[in-house]
Amino acid sequence: MQELLTLLHGMQFRASGACISALRPWKSSLMTITADNGKEFADHQTIAKELNVDFYFAKPYHSWERGSNENLNGLIRQYIPKKTDFSNITEEYVQFVEEQLNSRPRKGFNFETPNYMLNQKVAFMA
Repeated sequence: MQELLTLLHGMQFRASGACISALRPWKSSLMTITADNGKEFADHQTIAKELNVDFYFAKPYHSWERGSNENLNGLIRQYIPKKTDFSNITEEYVQFVEEQLNSRPRKGFNFETPNYMLNQKVAFMA
């Protein structure tokens, strides 16, 4: 049992560390994070403290509380259907899907692409 608890704690630490590393460059632009109730956010206090953000959790089965996340999941499903065996998906294909989705205009960005918006943000910060 102790090995399992140690493993789970280690997984939580790696997940929070990965989240912090990925978001740290955007720290000045972040105000809040809304997550689902997955185990990967068990160490949410560390993430909130390191990034100086308020951390919220969506209620179970309230997918509309994470609308943009659910929308992106739907877009990803156009390329990777549910029940897909991820051992058959290459890193190159993941990068292809990422580029396709980040090059797709979004209503929330006034029909600009995420890539364009990111470049505007980076240019503004520089």
